[in-house]
Amino acid sequence: MTNDRDWESRVAALWERLDDHEPADFRARIAELAAERSDDDAAAVFERGAAHDSTGMPEEAVTLYRRALDLGLTGLRRRRAVIQLASSLRNLGRPDRSVELLTAERALPEDRLDAEERALSGAVDAFLALALADTGRDREAAALALGALAPLLPRYNRSLAHYARALLTAPDGS
Repeated sequence: MTNDRDWESRVAALWERLDDHEPADFRARIAELAAERSDDDAAAVFERGAAHDSTGMPEEAVTLYRRALDLGLTGLRRRRAVIQLASSLRNLGRPDRSVELLTAERALPEDRLDAEERALSGAVDAFLALALADTGRDREAAALALGALAPLLPRYNRSLAHYARALLTAPDGS
């Protein structure tokens, strides 16, 4: 077994060099690091899933993300796993399931999340908007995306937020 901080540092360093590796080599290196932990270590399973996801193997990633979540993945990695699982499912043609996962994630009370997890709230909204668009719910997708964008603008925040909400109640013109 390895020191947790050392392991985390080596995982982070490898991710920083993702583009320096061929996909199979990167997955193998992540697998080597994961093998230093027990087979039921949720963080190690998540990292393997993320490596598969980032190297074009979403089916395998989905299986690993689900396993990591079932093993009790917590904190920032849990939130990342939900986002990445939902994104992979959308890419695999299952946007309805993506919408379900991200809608549930979005409904979590902000006060139950730490600062790092809250920082991913915009990512939850962005990937939910993509999934909504894929399910034909374009107005909801646009409203969500614009609502997420509004606080980031130097001006027009109130107006854009208002117009984003109005998209959900105004007739769609069809």
